[in-house]
Amino acid sequence: MNKQPAVHFKGTKAQETELKEFIEIEKSQPGALMPVLQKAQEIYGYLPIEVQGMVAEGLNISLSEVYGVATFYSQFSLNPKGEHRISVCLGTACYVKGADKILEGLEERLGIKCGECTRDGVFSLDSCRCVGACGLAPVMMIDEDVYGRMTVDQIDDILKKYTTKKKKK
Repeated sequence: MNKQPAVHFKGTKAQETELKEFIEIEKSQPGALMPVLQKAQEIYGYLPIEVQGMVAEGLNISLSEVYGVATFYSQFSLNPKGEHRISVCLGTACYVKGADKILEGLEERLGIKCGECTRDGVFSLDSCRCVGACGLAPVMMIDEDVYGRMTVDQIDDILKKYTTKKKKK
């Protein structure tokens, strides 16, 4: 089964031009793939298949080679990130205090799985191993905001703060 991405690729001509110009500069350098992928992610925010194809074509290498490197290194993301990035700590202290339930509650309310982005691009959901706030376990972060001693019942009110902010802009 081929799963469709939650958010469709929306690259601009300016982004494409910037990437192609960078590829042109780098392509003769040994090991050009890594800096080109880093630049591509900087430009687009993630590495969708369309961007991987541009990189492969520009460096005259196979798409499978580009994909292999993009999926091997954790610094690269194949999925877009939302306007607001949610991260649930699954470190030992947080996990023992129920962080897995917080993550499940977020997945249910947002209609996405960990590592995905909502269709409207407002939220992306990830987990991490430790945010260094073990005394506040379980912990969730949205952007730079830290929410400690989380319960599933708090999720809706917290998410509303970020959807309300967007409407006020």
